[in-house]
Amino acid sequence: MKAPRNKTIELTPREQSACLKRTICLKSAVTQEEVIDKTVCQDCLTAMDRLPEKFVDLMIVDPPYNLTKNFASTTFREVGLKEYQKWFDRWLKRAVRLLKDNASVYICSDWKTSIAIPEVASRYLILQNRISWEREKGRGAKNNWKNCLEDIWFFTKSEDYKFNIEAVKMQKPVIAPYRDTAGKPKDWVETDGEKYRLTHPSNIWTDISIPFWSMPENTPHPTQKPEKLIAKLILASSDPGDMVFDPFLGSGTTSVTAKKLGRHYLGIEREKDYAALAEKRLEKAETDKTIQGFENGIFKTRNAL
Repeated sequence: MKAPRNKTIELTPREQSACLKRTICLKSAVTQEEVIDKTVCQDCLTAMDRLPEKFVDLMIVDPPYNLTKNFASTTFREVGLKEYQKWFDRWLKRAVRLLKDNASVYICSDWKTSIAIPEVASRYLILQNRISWEREKGRGAKNNWKNCLEDIWFFTKSEDYKFNIEAVKMQKPVIAPYRDTAGKPKDWVETDGEKYRLTHPSNIWTDISIPFWSMPENTPHPTQKPEKLIAKLILASSDPGDMVFDPFLGSGTTSVTAKKLGRHYLGIEREKDYAALAEKRLEKAETDKTIQGFENGIFKTRNAL
């Protein structure tokens, strides 16, 4: 029995079967209309070769890091840097042809895997920035610094790309609430007794909470990304109605967040357990559009009420 506050999404065999029936498998070349707002349960290398060219506005990728990790029925094993880069290139060059000329790409990594990414991705894309975010989870290490840093590499297909800065400003509490000579707040506002200002986001993020058992978005996936994290990327680099693509969908965070934010989506996930979880979360998103830490169009600081 789960604890009363444990909200982790789990599926019965019957639920899993029903969810998997909503996924698709690409047997041959398809049109955009055939895959819009779908979950493809298939190996991404095969599936991407059957997708149309230049239909993706934003690609968000959370590939297996160069670590030995179990993903349901599959184990990804750590390899040498050059071998990992060859694997990385295999899927990336297939994905590039799917991108529109003004598309943006975000690629997630940990600190160790990060060194492999720019060399490969820069063959096809233009590097714009590297976001580092605090992955605050775990009790620490005994013989090394605690690993709580992850990166997101920001690339674009060309120098013509979208970036909606107003959509991703952060709400931060005001420490020194200065006022002008008329007594009005200077560069800050007050709502319900809370004093804050909206600030431009930097490429260092300390406001992200990793999904855990009491959060409604939590699933058994071992490397699940938070909806709040993905929401920032989607809002910054796409418009409503755009196509958001994730070739390593996992338990569905990219597709679910895109749906909640009014974007179209396509996700590819080879593991049936995770593809079913993605479909269950997409079903829940029909009626629940909330994203923890993002309220009324504003990103809150971590643990803010």
